[in-house]
Amino acid sequence: MKINTYLSSILLLFITTLSYSQLKIDAELRPRAEYRHGFKTLFPNDVNAAMFVSQRTRLNTSFSMDKLNFYISFQDVRVWGDVPQLNIADANGLSLQQAWAEILLDRNFSLKLGRQEVVYDDSRIFGNVNWAQQARSHDMALLKYEKNDFRIDVGLAFNQSKEGLVGTNLTTPKTYKAMQFAWFHKEWNNFSGSFLFLNNGLQSSTGLKYSQTIGTHIKTKVYGLDIVSNLYYQFGNDILNRDLSAYLLGLEANYKATDKIKLGLGMELLSGNDYNTPGSKNYAFTPFYGTNHKFNGLMDYFYVGNHANNVGLLDVYMKVNYKLNPKSSLTTFIHNFSAAADINTTVSKQLGTELDIVYGYKFTKEIGIKAGYSYMFPTEGMEILKGNNDNNTNNWGWVMVTIKPTLFSSKK
Repeated sequence: MKINTYLSSILLLFITTLSYSQLKIDAELRPRAEYRHGFKTLFPNDVNAAMFVSQRTRLNTSFSMDKLNFYISFQDVRVWGDVPQLNIADANGLSLQQAWAEILLDRNFSLKLGRQEVVYDDSRIFGNVNWAQQARSHDMALLKYEKNDFRIDVGLAFNQSKEGLVGTNLTTPKTYKAMQFAWFHKEWNNFSGSFLFLNNGLQSSTGLKYSQTIGTHIKTKVYGLDIVSNLYYQFGNDILNRDLSAYLLGLEANYKATDKIKLGLGMELLSGNDYNTPGSKNYAFTPFYGTNHKFNGLMDYFYVGNHANNVGLLDVYMKVNYKLNPKSSLTTFIHNFSAAADINTTVSKQLGTELDIVYGYKFTKEIGIKAGYSYMFPTEGMEILKGNNDNNTNNWGWVMVTIKPTLFSSKK
């Protein structure tokens, strides 16, 4: 009798809580098969192509009530076969992709604390890298202000490898020690603009080195053209304590030719250093925490864990998106790559041309299918940068299925 009363009380409390709040539980299963024969770098002799299936599995819970939003996302990332069939423990195990709480301070201010994705504008400097199965998230405090069409976000992060009694040196690989940023955004009719300031601190053997990134992202619509531009400048010191002076300039225009065809033309210039020429100053731009797979070709030859402090890049590209029917589309990209700085006195700055083709099909609201094929046509300049002149075919193909069902949802 006491147990029944206890369970009834819990059930009543749960129902009462839901009546004054919102709870949503959803999931994601995303397997992706890839064939790699020259992905990220030129394919060498005497090796076999890579082929595998990776998979991301997520369980997400969002909860909202008066003065509070709460979100937690568990994920498992694996390659099919990386654990035996009768496994005792997974190779990577379950992890937290996001776990944050947002305190609604008043109508305009909120404070978001915990592990969270940071995505701004077109994801050039801050993005969640959703293509990567693990994606990217940050441990930080984020103060947000929003009123009408104006928004300010201020982020603060300080990373440490573990609790300690002395010292603050960070030993966690591939992460920053400290970061502060401010992002301002304003909307007008047919025009929007953002301004970003990023103070990025990297741990080195001689102490903390800070660099600063400032810049703007602008979107407008003129004479039927959707125009997007980026302009960023970096200064301060790099991790080797060299003076930093680098820039990124991007411009893209898209035009809807018909109800089914959309055309795009763009260019992006990232400054760099002369090849194999060490100096006391660093001119190479780094798009720190952006979704770099989205830019400069889908084969990830540039700025996806590579091409840092190198010759920079000039990427001139065009794209065509064709809507086959309400459920499917085909997009083709052509990129021409050149070095922004000199390779050497006898070699052209030309690096090569990449062709990307992506097909997407929406099977249902919860199920989507995408497939892609890419081919790289490298030049002598690319061979020098990648240290490979074997003249092999460089291509990449993939098929990905994304399944995202809503398992439970309550309404106020």
